[in-house]
Order: sequence, then structure tokens, then C-alpha cells
Amino acid sequence: MIRAEPVALEFVGATPESEESLAIARLKRGDIGGLEVLVHRYQTQALRTAFLICGDHALAEDIVQTVYIRVYEKISQFDERRPFAPWFLRCVVNDTLKAVQRRGRQVPLEKEDSSERIELVSGGLNLDEIMEAAERNSVLAATLSQLTPGQRAAIVLRYYLDLSDEEMSAELNCSPGTIRWRLSVARKRLRELLPPWMQPAK
Repeated sequence: MIRAEPVALEFVGATPESEESLAIARLKRGDIGGLEVLVHRYQTQALRTAFLICGDHALAEDIVQTVYIRVYEKISQFDERRPFAPWFLRCVVNDTLKAVQRRGRQVPLEKEDSSERIELVSGGLNLDEIMEAAERNSVLAATLSQLTPGQRAAIVLRYYLDLSDEEMSAELNCSPGTIRWRLSVARKRLRELLPPWMQPAK
């Protein structure tokens, strides 16, 4: 598994944007050391994205590692005038969907060990809120597992990565109208599956 290492000395004092640009420039020169900054910055987000779609922590790690390796191999094709994160996360989403399709099944999220489950509710809560959030996480994870991979991808892209219809359209290579339809179907299915106490207020 690729791990984030301390940032190289050349990046000390640099802004996040310049660090990323320098890292990509190093990769384009064939220096794999440039990958460290990108791993450090995007590893957690990439793992959560893959996990929320496939529901398998080990598979998510394998997918993200493979994507990082392909970034190193294919970085010459990346236009550094464009932001790196959307390009990279699109690779993660697409590879995760392909991996789930290859398995020919939906991996049940509720079987994931609770110690490894990615939090779906933000921190900064008091004890009562933490207990409630833990229960909500368990129920939501079990509910997400009953959606199709494509529906999970739509939910993750909108509500985890906070992408617009147009951005999701580019990520999933379909029209904004198709994205709105997928989200509508996924939200309807979630409303059918979630218990009454988790239903959003009308």
C-alpha cells in the first residue's frame, strides 16, 4: 500500500497549490518522489470515495493504490493547467465501479468491521451526538449497500464530494439530465429504505 511520507524539503514553506504543481512537475520528469505529496493530500478522500461505492475496505485500498500507480505512469497525459483532484477522483470512481462490476455483486457495507468503517457523519460532537452518529452510520451504511453501484456513485459524488450536476456529468461520462435522473432514483430508494427516524424533514 502506498503510504503518505513527510513532505520533501523543497516543499517547505510552499502553498498547497504550488506543492501540488511541483509534485506533478517531478512526476512528469519521471521522479516518483513527487507522488508523496499527492498521496499525503488525497489518500483519505480517495479511500472514502472508493469505500462508499464498493463497501470493501481492502478493495478500496487496492483500487486507490492502483490509481496512484497509474497516475505515475500516465501523468504525461495530464494537463497541469487543470485541477488535479477532479481528474484523480474520476479515476478512483471509475475504477471502483469497474471493480464492483467485475465482482458481479454488491458488497454489503454492513459486514465491514466497525473499527475500519469510514465515518459518514462529521466530528466535533458531544457524547450523546457521537452515540447517535454511530447508530446513524451503521444504518446508513447498511442502506447504501442496497443501492446499485451506479446509484451509490451518484450519492457519493453529490453528497460526499459535493459536485454539481455538470461536474458529475463529466465524472460519470453521461448527460446532466441522466445525473439528475440517477440522483432522483437513488434518493427515492433511500427514502424507501431508511427507517422513519432517519427520514429528512419535509
